[in-house]
Amino acid sequence: MKRICLLVLSILLVAATIACTGTTSAPATITDDWGREIHLETVPQRIVSHVPSITETLFALGLGDKIVGDSEYCDYPEEAKTKPKVGGYFTPNIEAIVALNPDLVLTDGYVPELITKLDSLGIPLAVIAPKDINGILRNIELLGNVTGSQKEATELTGDMQKRIDAVVNIVSGASRPMVFYVFDATDTTKPWTVGPGSFVDALISLAGGENVAASASDPWIQFNMEQLVNSNPDIILMESSHGTAALSPSQLKELPGWQNLTAVKEDRIYIIDGDLVNLSGPRIVQGLEEIAKILHPELFKD
Repeated sequence: MKRICLLVLSILLVAATIACTGTTSAPATITDDWGREIHLETVPQRIVSHVPSITETLFALGLGDKIVGDSEYCDYPEEAKTKPKVGGYFTPNIEAIVALNPDLVLTDGYVPELITKLDSLGIPLAVIAPKDINGILRNIELLGNVTGSQKEATELTGDMQKRIDAVVNIVSGASRPMVFYVFDATDTTKPWTVGPGSFVDALISLAGGENVAASASDPWIQFNMEQLVNSNPDIILMESSHGTAALSPSQLKELPGWQNLTAVKEDRIYIIDGDLVNLSGPRIVQGLEEIAKILHPELFKD
């Protein structure tokens, strides 16, 4: 009888430990964003990610210690910079990845040969490539299930959804300014902007604005000056990288054609961190909040 009691107690303690840590065994099979089925025997302990948004998500789930390699472009959070590097985002080093002996590699499918090679070597690889905001939330849940971090994933997505809903509720019923997003203005007469299918287009809409390129045919397009002048945006958002925009608002104001735009005349040109609005990680909600405050400052007064 005493042995039975001790056995039951041991089982209960193990169950309690699992419940508290949120760690369970990996599912037998998962389906990634390419519809590929990946079989996992156990919870991955050695993960390689060459995609900044995926690396960021893993850290947000508390899995920094499981990441054994990432790319040269993985720079958030700060700890991501200290991980062994496996090449660039566009040029992952397959040999370096294999040398790290990973039990799971995560990619967004941009480099198909990476998938082909690792599949041939029997190294589990999952494609994480969300197409919209809801897809980002689903993928966080997927990564939580794969890594035994279901509890952390549920808490993270719950907080993100709550913040998204809060922004949508606040801007509901407000006027919707016309917004032009400058992704790249290397050619100032034909700046690159965002169309439907991009995260930025969705964020502008959720934040209570209208993207002037909302009816474009592609997620990333060039606008000529005639299109830009005819659209006459109320607000211009300029993307920055590492805190610096390729073109400053003061430079933009001096450009022929741009000078007559309402946004320029009213000095409504704002710089926003491209990583907050383009990367499919948890910080995209911060990007939404920042855009909403720019579009509707009167609704977000402290």
